[in-house]
Amino acid sequence: MLSRSARLAALTVAAASFTLIAAAPAPTPGSAGIGDPYFPDLGNGGFDARHYDLDVAYDPGTDRLDGRTTLTARATQNLSSFDLDLQKLTVTWIEVNGRRADFTRTGDEIVITPRTPIRKGSAFTTTVTYNGVPEPLSGPIVFGSDYGWMKTADGVFVACEPNAASTWFPSSDHPADKATYDIRIKAPKGLTGVSNGRLVGTYDTDKGTRTVHHWRESKPMATYLATASIGKFDVKSGRTPAGTPIYVAIDPVLANSNSVDVYAVTAEATDYWSQVFGPYPFEETGAVVDDMPEAGFSLETQSKPSYSAVRSESTIVHELAHQWFGDSVSVEQWKNIWLNEGFATYAQWLWSEHKGIRSAHDSFLAGYDSRPATSAFWQTTVGDPQRDTMFASAVYQRGAMTLQVLRERIGDKAFFRLLPLWTKQHRYANASTSDFIALAERVSGRQLDDLFDTWLFTTGKPTL
Repeated sequence: MLSRSARLAALTVAAASFTLIAAAPAPTPGSAGIGDPYFPDLGNGGFDARHYDLDVAYDPGTDRLDGRTTLTARATQNLSSFDLDLQKLTVTWIEVNGRRADFTRTGDEIVITPRTPIRKGSAFTTTVTYNGVPEPLSGPIVFGSDYGWMKTADGVFVACEPNAASTWFPSSDHPADKATYDIRIKAPKGLTGVSNGRLVGTYDTDKGTRTVHHWRESKPMATYLATASIGKFDVKSGRTPAGTPIYVAIDPVLANSNSVDVYAVTAEATDYWSQVFGPYPFEETGAVVDDMPEAGFSLETQSKPSYSAVRSESTIVHELAHQWFGDSVSVEQWKNIWLNEGFATYAQWLWSEHKGIRSAHDSFLAGYDSRPATSAFWQTTVGDPQRDTMFASAVYQRGAMTLQVLRERIGDKAFFRLLPLWTKQHRYANASTSDFIALAERVSGRQLDDLFDTWLFTTGKPTL
């Protein structure tokens, strides 16, 4: 028998537990977006994406995609319902934790209501079965070009920055919600499906008429960096001189038409940036080079940049620098895009310096002197360039200029300590301009507000 004091203590604990249970908030819907000013409806509130398991079957003859995506996530609130982003494709079935769930469509949002509410902190799975003909996006955002899921002569070229991942799989389509991936691409036999990470298996199916390529990206990845490019490719794999696995797939149409050796430059640049920016952040490096001149751009798809056509060695080193700046360290919001593009452009200047072609200082002066004060170039606010001009040339070039001015202000010793420290502190995570400024000031021991205000947040041509 418990003593009187023990009984009182037990009653006190029970009452406290009842109070906690009673005070738990009622389940509510997750928000439709994370609230990015440029794309307010992208991403989703109420959960944190952890892993995507994608099965996509594509028929180039009909352009039809049949997909099945299983998302593992953790609830960040008590959820009565939640959203996923999916553009235009038809959803036929949804399950949450293995049980059929109700859903509705509102524009590009799927609103999913599970059979029972999901408790905050619990892990859950959502499986979406869907199909249709994916449509690329267009508009002023990406150089006036189509982007996303783009049909080629023998398959598809997939490059989704900033908001086109949800044209081919349901997702929380914002870089602030990164996850790991398994991607299985089924295509007619004779075609190769290339994706992120490392190839973990290839097998024939459907009585030998189609082949599945299974890729695994074990490091966190933003949705826009996922790819599932399909076509005829000449594949070369091996290791860089420093030992990083490398996989390069080139459309046979382009294999002998480019003066640049994609494999050799990729291997060399991966190893060099590993010395300058810190250890290579992913399991494999490489490239996907497809015959897609209509795209007019390349993209830093994680672990294997996608090239619509390789234009130069400088393009390759730019996209590989993004593996650190943009892929491993991703933006918190799209207004911070200079942290991707300014750094990758500056990497091109560093490469020219490394090769003895031109110093970064001279690259800076060439860009600065070639643009008069009346040029529209100087009217972009690089630190917040606005949605439709987020890929304006100033974001790239003036972003790179900012880094050269910083280098000359704080000196090479501090500057080249800052870069690998930045990639180390925010490895596989997200960061903002204010985070970079704070770290630059800490590493240099100097107050730098005037420099960043002038070069990132003030229009007009700065005075040197």
